[in-house]
Amino acid sequence: MAVLLNKDIPHSKRCWQEWKEAASTSPEQLDQLPRSTWAMAVRYTLWLLERKAPGPGVEVRVAPWGAVKILEGPASDPHNLTPPDVIELEPRVWLELAAGITTWQAEREKGNITAVGERDDLSELLPLAD
Repeated sequence: MAVLLNKDIPHSKRCWQEWKEAASTSPEQLDQLPRSTWAMAVRYTLWLLERKAPGPGVEVRVAPWGAVKILEGPASDPHNLTPPDVIELEPRVWLELAAGITTWQAEREKGNITAVGERDDLSELLPLAD
Protein backbone atom coordinates (compact mmCIF):
# COMPACT_ATOMS: atom_id res chain seq x y z
CA MET A 1 0.00 0.00 0.00
CA ALA A 2 2.05 2.92 -1.26
CA VAL A 3 1.60 6.01 0.86
CA LEU A 4 4.17 7.96 -1.22
CA LEU A 5 5.29 7.98 -4.81
CA ASN A 6 9.06 7.71 -5.25
CA LYS A 7 9.15 11.14 -6.88
CA ASP A 8 7.56 12.66 -3.75
CA ILE A 9 10.06 11.28 -1.22
CA PRO A 10 12.53 14.22 -1.30
CA HIS A 11 9.74 16.80 -0.93
CA SER A 12 8.01 14.86 1.84
CA LYS A 13 11.32 14.47 3.70
CA ARG A 14 11.76 18.28 3.58
CA CYS A 15 8.22 18.69 4.94
CA TRP A 16 9.04 16.31 7.80
CA GLN A 17 12.18 18.34 8.60
CA GLU A 18 10.16 21.57 8.46
CA TRP A 19 7.54 20.08 10.80
CA LYS A 20 10.22 18.98 13.31
CA GLU A 21 11.86 22.41 13.23
CA ALA A 22 8.50 24.11 13.88
CA ALA A 23 7.70 21.63 16.66
CA SER A 24 10.99 22.42 18.38
CA THR A 25 10.21 26.14 18.22
CA SER A 26 6.64 26.48 19.48
CA PRO A 27 3.08 25.18 19.11
CA GLU A 28 2.23 28.43 17.32
CA GLN A 29 4.83 27.65 14.65
CA LEU A 30 3.21 24.26 14.09
CA ASP A 31 -0.23 25.80 13.74
CA GLN A 32 1.10 28.14 11.03
CA LEU A 33 2.43 25.34 8.84
CA PRO A 34 0.42 24.78 5.66
CA ARG A 35 -1.90 21.78 5.55
CA SER A 36 0.18 20.37 2.69
CA THR A 37 3.29 20.31 4.91
CA TRP A 38 1.42 18.35 7.57
CA ALA A 39 0.10 15.93 4.94
CA MET A 40 3.49 15.23 3.42
CA ALA A 41 5.14 14.89 6.85
CA VAL A 42 2.52 12.30 7.82
CA ARG A 43 2.99 10.40 4.56
CA TYR A 44 6.76 10.45 4.89
CA THR A 45 6.72 9.13 8.44
CA LEU A 46 4.24 6.39 7.52
CA TRP A 47 6.55 5.48 4.65
CA LEU A 48 9.46 5.26 7.12
CA LEU A 49 7.37 3.08 9.45
CA GLU A 50 6.39 0.80 6.59
CA ARG A 51 10.06 0.25 5.72
CA LYS A 52 11.06 -0.28 9.34
CA ALA A 53 8.42 -2.96 10.02
CA PRO A 54 7.06 -4.41 6.77
CA GLY A 55 4.18 -6.85 6.79
CA PRO A 56 0.43 -7.18 6.42
CA GLY A 57 -0.60 -7.66 10.06
CA VAL A 58 -1.34 -4.20 11.50
CA GLU A 59 -2.92 -1.23 9.78
CA VAL A 60 -1.82 2.20 11.02
CA ARG A 61 -4.20 4.98 10.00
CA VAL A 62 -3.48 8.70 10.27
CA ALA A 63 -6.56 10.29 8.77
CA PRO A 64 -7.01 12.00 6.48
CA TRP A 65 -3.53 11.61 5.00
CA GLY A 66 -2.48 8.02 5.01
CA ALA A 67 -2.53 4.43 6.16
CA VAL A 68 0.02 1.65 5.97
CA LYS A 69 0.12 -2.02 6.81
CA ILE A 70 3.06 -3.13 8.92
CA LEU A 71 4.40 -6.05 10.98
CA GLU A 72 4.25 -9.70 10.16
CA GLY A 73 1.22 -11.64 11.25
CA PRO A 74 -2.22 -12.56 10.03
CA ALA A 75 -3.22 -10.54 7.00
CA SER A 76 -6.64 -9.17 6.25
CA ASP A 77 -9.55 -11.40 5.38
CA PRO A 78 -9.99 -11.37 1.57
CA HIS A 79 -13.60 -10.25 2.04
CA ASN A 80 -12.88 -7.55 4.59
CA LEU A 81 -9.45 -6.10 3.62
CA THR A 82 -8.94 -4.78 7.17
CA PRO A 83 -6.28 -6.65 9.14
CA PRO A 84 -7.13 -7.98 12.60
CA ASP A 85 -5.12 -5.17 14.24
CA VAL A 86 -5.88 -1.50 13.49
CA ILE A 87 -4.37 1.61 15.07
CA GLU A 88 -5.76 5.10 14.44
CA LEU A 89 -4.12 8.40 15.40
CA GLU A 90 -4.61 12.09 14.77
CA PRO A 91 -1.86 13.71 12.65
CA ARG A 92 -0.38 15.81 15.49
CA VAL A 93 -0.21 12.82 17.84
CA TRP A 94 1.33 10.64 15.15
CA LEU A 95 4.00 13.18 14.22
CA GLU A 96 4.86 13.86 17.86
CA LEU A 97 5.31 10.10 18.39
CA ALA A 98 7.37 9.78 15.22
CA ALA A 99 9.61 12.67 16.32
CA GLY A 100 10.01 11.40 19.88
CA ILE A 101 8.27 14.43 21.39
CA THR A 102 5.87 12.18 23.28
CA THR A 103 5.58 8.48 24.08
CA TRP A 104 3.14 5.77 23.14
CA GLN A 105 2.24 5.17 26.78
CA ALA A 106 1.58 8.86 27.48
CA GLU A 107 -0.67 9.24 24.44
CA ARG A 108 -2.46 5.97 25.19
CA GLU A 109 -3.18 7.15 28.75
CA LYS A 110 -4.56 10.45 27.39
CA GLY A 111 -6.89 8.52 25.08
CA ASN A 112 -5.22 9.80 21.91
CA ILE A 113 -4.65 6.37 20.38
CA THR A 114 -7.41 4.10 19.18
CA ALA A 115 -6.22 0.52 18.80
CA VAL A 116 -8.00 -2.74 18.12
CA GLY A 117 -6.29 -6.12 18.24
CA GLU A 118 -3.46 -7.86 20.03
CA ARG A 119 -0.65 -5.79 18.50
CA ASP A 120 -1.73 -2.38 19.71
CA ASP A 121 1.59 -0.96 20.87
CA LEU A 122 4.12 0.56 18.46
CA SER A 123 6.40 1.94 21.17
CA GLU A 124 9.30 -0.31 20.11
CA LEU A 125 9.18 1.20 16.61
CA LEU A 126 9.12 4.84 17.68
CA PRO A 127 10.56 7.41 17.37
CA LEU A 128 11.44 7.10 13.70
CA ALA A 129 14.91 7.89 12.39
CA ASP A 130 15.20 9.27 8.89
